[in-house]
Amino acid sequence: MTFAERAIKFFSTLDLQVPLPEGVSAMNPYKNPEVMQIVTMFFEKFFNDERQRIFVFGINPGRYGGGLTGIAFTDPVALHKHLGIHSSLKGQREPSSIFIYDFIESMGGAEKFYSKFYFTSLSPIGFTKDGKNFNFYDDKNFAEVLRPFIVQSMLEQLKFGAITRTAICLGTGEVYKFFRSLNHAENLFEEILPVEHPRFIVQYKRSRMHHYLLKYHEAFEAALKAMS
Repeated sequence: MTFAERAIKFFSTLDLQVPLPEGVSAMNPYKNPEVMQIVTMFFEKFFNDERQRIFVFGINPGRYGGGLTGIAFTDPVALHKHLGIHSSLKGQREPSSIFIYDFIESMGGAEKFYSKFYFTSLSPIGFTKDGKNFNFYDDKNFAEVLRPFIVQSMLEQLKFGAITRTAICLGTGEVYKFFRSLNHAENLFEEILPVEHPRFIVQYKRSRMHHYLLKYHEAFEAALKAMS
C-alpha cells in the first residue's frame, strides 16, 4: 500500500471513544463526506507513493484549520491557494496555517515539501471549549485519559511511512514536554526537534516572523540531514 492509501484508510475510520471534560467538544471532520473527499484528493496528490517522510507534530487541530478541512495546519484558503484543492468549506484564515504555508512556499512549495514531510498532530482529533480551541494538555486529567488514543493514533500513522530517526515538534513548551515524556515511554523516535508553535509566532512575535522562518529552516534541514 502507498502512503496515501494507508492515510486515507486511517482517517476514514478515525473515531474517538473517550469521555470529555465538562464543556469540551470534540471535532471529527472526517465524518463529513466532503472532508473525506478533500483528504483523499490531498493524499493522492502529494503522497501517492511508498516514500518515507519526516513527521511533524502539532498539538490538536484547530477549528479553522485541520478541525475544519481535515488536513493539518490547512485552512480553506490555503487548501485552494497552495494545494489547488477546491471545496465549499468556508472559514476565516487560521494564523497557524498562514505561517505554515509561508514556510512551505519558502521550502519550494507544497509538492516538494510534502515529498519529504508529513504534518499531523499528537491528537488527530481537535477540541473546543466555550467556542474556542482547547488544547488537551490544558487539563492534565484529560491528557492522561486521552493518552492511549494519542499513542494508538501515532502508532497507526507511523505505518504510513515514517522516518523514526527524528521527528519535529511544533511547540517548545507544554506540548514538547508532553511529547518528550510520551516518546520516552513509547520509544517512537530517536530524537525530537522542537520549534516554536506557529500560533505563538503569529500572535506574539509577528515582527520577528523572518527570524522564526529561519529557525524552521534550520530545524527541518537538520531533520533531513539526520536521515541521510
